[in-house]
Amino acid sequence: MTFEEAYGFLKASEQYGSVLGLESMRILLDRLDNPQNCLKFVHVAGTNGKGSTAAYLANILAAAGFRVGRYISPSVFSYFEKIQISWTDNTVKDNTAVHTDYIKEAEVTEYIERISKACSAMMEVGLPHPTVFEIETAMAMLHFVNSRCDMVVLEVGLGGRLDATNVITTTVCSVITSISMDHMHILGNTLEEIAAEKAGIIKPGIPVISYEQDEKAEEVIKETCKNNNSVLTIADFNKILIKEQNITGTVFSYEKLENLTIKLLGKNQVKNAVVAVLTITALQALGYSISERDIRNGLLSTRWSGRFEVVKDKPLFIIDGAHNEAAAISLAENIKIYFPHRRLLFIMGVLADKDYVAVLKHTAPYADRIYTITPGNARGLSSKVLAKAAEKYCRQVIDAGTVSGAVSQAYQAAGEEDVIIAFGSLSYLEEVSALIAEGVNYGSEEN
Repeated sequence: MTFEEAYGFLKASEQYGSVLGLESMRILLDRLDNPQNCLKFVHVAGTNGKGSTAAYLANILAAAGFRVGRYISPSVFSYFEKIQISWTDNTVKDNTAVHTDYIKEAEVTEYIERISKACSAMMEVGLPHPTVFEIETAMAMLHFVNSRCDMVVLEVGLGGRLDATNVITTTVCSVITSISMDHMHILGNTLEEIAAEKAGIIKPGIPVISYEQDEKAEEVIKETCKNNNSVLTIADFNKILIKEQNITGTVFSYEKLENLTIKLLGKNQVKNAVVAVLTITALQALGYSISERDIRNGLLSTRWSGRFEVVKDKPLFIIDGAHNEAAAISLAENIKIYFPHRRLLFIMGVLADKDYVAVLKHTAPYADRIYTITPGNARGLSSKVLAKAAEKYCRQVIDAGTVSGAVSQAYQAAGEEDVIIAFGSLSYLEEVSALIAEGVNYGSEEN
């Protein structure tokens, strides 16, 4: 099998859709000799903040000398970033640099060749063909075993209880990040229903770390932990003390840990870092050797592309995956923190199944003008429809249609001190970043 054939198999498997449930995943892994049983996991669920919390955790663990696997969804800039390995080079004295490798084409090909045979065998006996997410989850497990990972930071794809990742039985710690209303057509129409799905990753007797949740969601998590005899630690964000906060990063203290530094921007990134630190504390209590120095180095070294990320200066250009109401509120808070008196130009594209009106309500009033685009995704909302909705909240809305058109027009309109923010669906941010990386310079116009 070539990589092109392997990737073709993955694309062809998209026809089987997205199916919640564990049975097919269990059967597939069993036919692959259950690689997941050879691994230890920190399992991360939540609506927002999963990716950055998982990134902090992976980097801290790597800084402590562990070989760490990380499985994320969705990827933003490369298919291969879905499955990655982080470590530090312990052959170098006082080395603190965390290295990360993505899975390679040859490895994808090797795993998919094996997995495709298992899928065919399943269909031959009348079983459903695994979904793409199930196939990729199985591939991740095989890669983490082959890479001899000491720990895997495993990010839930959707929900938790019936997510394919929830077949694991060797969890050492469960983490639940911020829960809010999203994917209601699948997870439920109330916060309690959604929280119950997220809390489905909680395993009997395994410690749980949770973001400080809405009261209704928190009660569900508490009840689930009680039923599973699991010790619950809830982050207390009132204990966060911000020392410095600007576009280069944030310095903060939490309880006995003073002057921690993170480079990820945004008010919620400090909260996500606290959840990660509390998770590390739980691992320390379980006997894992992780020092305060490891925590500091891991936090400092963490980068997370596409999350309020500065990709260019003058004009300042930021990309952010604010695709639901909670993320939009967070983006609005970041605008107030970092750019209270700056002229803002938005580039916006969303998926049709998202509550884009709620996203507009919280963000659009801050924009001097908005350029709308249609994401190159089957679920992408038409730029024309989005522009019409945006006109209710912003006086200048331009239906740019394409990403390149929006970037070009925004550059032409922006002065050196203005800020361009591209946000919404993660699916189009890769194209934005590619245009920036190409060094596109569109000049300026009278404003």
